[in-house]
Amino acid sequence: MDDKALKAMAVRRERLEKAVFGAGEPSKSDRRPQRFKGAMGGTRLLISKGFLKQARTASAVKAELDRNGYVYRIQVVQTGLNRLSSRSGPLSAFRKDGKKMYVERK
Repeated sequence: MDDKALKAMAVRRERLEKAVFGAGEPSKSDRRPQRFKGAMGGTRLLISKGFLKQARTASAVKAELDRNGYVYRIQVVQTGLNRLSSRSGPLSAFRKDGKKMYVERK
């Protein structure tokens, strides 16, 4: 084989290795930047600020979101809280005196 063929094969092998094993930098799904868009983003903002270190009701979370410029109906806020309090989410939910409370997982 001549030098041209060997160089072409080396270039092809490098491209295949990059495609299979990655280019050495983390993929987009690994990086996951913190985004605070929408009702769930506002709730994530409150979590990052430490607002949910204490147990809070959905209406208290909504009031704090309003103060931070996130204006949503209580139903939208509660849906976001319920989704974030799933088994793998950052929040935990429980009932106290008949009201559902949300707190950051330890």
